[in-house]
Amino acid sequence: MATRKENKMGVLPVKQLVIFMSLPMMISMLVQALYNVVDSIFVSQINENALTAVTLAFPMQTLMIAVGSGTGVGINALLSRSLGEKRFDRSDAAANMGIFLTFLSYILFLIIGLFLSRGFIMTQTNEKEILEYGATYLRMVNCLSLGLFFQMTFERLLQSTGRTFYSMISQATGAIINIIFDPIMIFGLFGLPRMGVAGAALATIFGQSVAALLGLFLNLKYNSDINLSFKKILNIDVSVIKEIYMVGVPSILMMSIGSIMTYLMNRILIVFSTTATAVFGAYFKLQSFFFLPVFGLNNGVIPVLAYNYGAKKKERIYETLKFSIVLAVCIMLTGTIIFEIMPDKLLGFFNASEDMLRIGIPALRIMGLIFPVAGACIAMGSIFQAFSESIYSLIISVGRQLVLLIPAAWLLSLTGVVDNVWWAFPIAEIGSFILSTLFFRRLMKKISAELS
Repeated sequence: MATRKENKMGVLPVKQLVIFMSLPMMISMLVQALYNVVDSIFVSQINENALTAVTLAFPMQTLMIAVGSGTGVGINALLSRSLGEKRFDRSDAAANMGIFLTFLSYILFLIIGLFLSRGFIMTQTNEKEILEYGATYLRMVNCLSLGLFFQMTFERLLQSTGRTFYSMISQATGAIINIIFDPIMIFGLFGLPRMGVAGAALATIFGQSVAALLGLFLNLKYNSDINLSFKKILNIDVSVIKEIYMVGVPSILMMSIGSIMTYLMNRILIVFSTTATAVFGAYFKLQSFFFLPVFGLNNGVIPVLAYNYGAKKKERIYETLKFSIVLAVCIMLTGTIIFEIMPDKLLGFFNASEDMLRIGIPALRIMGLIFPVAGACIAMGSIFQAFSESIYSLIISVGRQLVLLIPAAWLLSLTGVVDNVWWAFPIAEIGSFILSTLFFRRLMKKISAELS
């Protein structure tokens, strides 16, 4: 074990390494974004109420992703840092305890799905068709979320050791299966019954489950930096769990804030109309084409930073950060241009009515203005997660989404003009940028002093 060779994260040229680590992640995230959009496009073909129902279920889905992905961030940081320090027993323990924690996460959401799905949708609407669609969809994706949680964990294990190509294969496979089976199960093609919104949920579950099985296979076959075993999974190591959650819990809370934000925005917008809520849902799917690749870049950079921090290679850390921030801003600038030039074409994918176009065109143009600033914030945030300072990310997320965005949206909604509500997003993003810059500079000074 102690004779394992130096990982490529410590020796490859930095720009080449960032591209090598992040490009597969970005491609898989683009496929995921394509799935997000295609899934909602098919649902919108049922009717606008079906799209609204899926939008109302989205905060709970975001919460599931927050728990799974946040735990994965904790696993990623501990595992990559332990590899950089050549503490291989610790990296193996991080991987095996991560699998144990993943199963516990699933049990939590199984219980929520069984008992709280309908009540959750009822807190946002009493319209019968939307309520039935939303409760059915949410109950299924919660109760059958085992594939979702294990897919995320197995992909994180591959990312943590620099095998992002295999992570891309796993995620892309799940998303492609989902896209293929969406129309088949929603509309009842090839002799299957027409299942509507329930079919969309089943297609999602099927894709996630296949991706999870593939991720397990790829780890067992190709991930030689970690050793997985059922015996080690059951050998509970409290100290490792604590270390995982020291990074993971702030990340979970940070991402959970996004769930709270979407829930509260749904409640603010549905006062205007269910169409305004559907526009918000369509926006979230469309913006994922740009945000998700930047998060993919972020996920690829975190293990590079964590490894080189453990190996005390200061210059490689600086170069990684500079390059990733430039890439993130360029990606998001592309998003701004597209949102400003063709918002009507983007909304047209969702079978948009005249009313949806009237509300949606200014909404997309206003919210798209601030994308490059958001990209810089995400890229700067990678250092907080990589160096186990996720509390900074948590403070920024709370400040952006709960202290600025929701109060601003609520105050602007009092004008009675739905177009004004969308300006809350640029306001919140500027505040997020100021906080991110302050924390980034503080942490860089600290790291510089430590490594000097």
